Amino acid sequence: MRILHVIPYFPPASAFGGSPKATYLVARELARRGHEVTVYTTDAKDLRTRIWDGKAPWVEREVDGVRAVYFRNLTMLTVKMFKLFVTPALPARAQKEVKEFDIVHLHEFRTLQNAVVARAAREHGVPYVLQAHGSVPRVGSWKTLKLLYDAVYGYELLRGASRAIALTKAEARQYKRMGVPEEKITIIPNGIGLSEYSNLPPKGTFKKKFNIPEDKKIILYLGRIHKTKGIDLLIKAYLYLKNEMKDRDTILVIAGPDDGYLSEARNLANSLGLYNSVMFTGFISREDKIRALVDADVFITPSFYGFPMTFLEACAVGTPIVTTSLGDKLEWIDGNIGFIAQPIARDIAEAIYRIISDDELRRRFSRNCLEIVKSEFSIEKVVERLEKVYEEVVEI
Repeated sequence: MRILHVIPYFPPASAFGGSPKATYLVARELARRGHEVTVYTTDAKDLRTRIWDGKAPWVEREVDGVRAVYFRNLTMLTVKMFKLFVTPALPARAQKEVKEFDIVHLHEFRTLQNAVVARAAREHGVPYVLQAHGSVPRVGSWKTLKLLYDAVYGYELLRGASRAIALTKAEARQYKRMGVPEEKITIIPNGIGLSEYSNLPPKGTFKKKFNIPEDKKIILYLGRIHKTKGIDLLIKAYLYLKNEMKDRDTILVIAGPDDGYLSEARNLANSLGLYNSVMFTGFISREDKIRALVDADVFITPSFYGFPMTFLEACAVGTPIVTTSLGDKLEWIDGNIGFIAQPIARDIAEAIYRIISDDELRRRFSRNCLEIVKSEFSIEKVVERLEKVYEEVVEI
């Protein structure tokens, strides 16, 4: 099958959350299974820099058996300010090439790339599926612009999709609220390549590199530093853990690239007197991410939409998870591999404390983490389900 994936960022892009990693794993596995896979993406490496310095309208690269076409952004200013990716060379190329594919897979929701490629697909009679990766709700910044996008492109994108792929039941409900019929929605979670976690670094490697005392337990947040992630709530929960629950054995590590909230998060931690016990690492490499997850006693993301890849990465090394009911919800977490707390500082602190203070509970959660990624979320099983969707759509 000839498959085209469309997403504004793709490895080696490093600062756009889990959707580029999820897309890469799917594309690589599809190629491994013998499909001809192409990815249309942009040249954004992060919010400020490009993957290459040339002036060509696009550059093609082979990435683990996948043909990746990186279209040049008109300017990085719109990427930095609005996460708006403008690729002038894409429309003509899409009009020329889209008819050569059997199916198009659009990732995320409100992108100009989706609007352009979906239009070409409709004109050439090529079916497409849409996978929003948690981006359907109009939350966070630029709500008015999101409403405008939906009026101009979004509802048409949804109507024209042969299938809408939801990561969770919550996302399926979001599609339905946007008018997608239930019979056109399929729930397929993110998957993870477990071979990447077969040879883990020794415990303590991350602590040693970042000068964290060996006897300290790590509470880890790993991801984009964005205000929608509930990092302020995490810092306040950590304050409660230290002041009200008299914890002296932990350090809070907040790791990941700045997405507009780093300085505010730092200022909050400092104002609460936590400057000696909250560590902001900034962006860390893939190797250091794994080291951090191995050394962490608990992994926490207070708020999310979709299905964070970091949850699967934490599970792959056996690290229990704490999250809250503030955003979306993954039912398989609570009481099985961790806890879903109420989005208040005390409840989050108590959930963290239950895990770090009870070795047997933590070991049970850790065993369950390892089991669930193998049984439910391996990339092989996820892509097998996705292939069936492709086959059903192409046959229509």
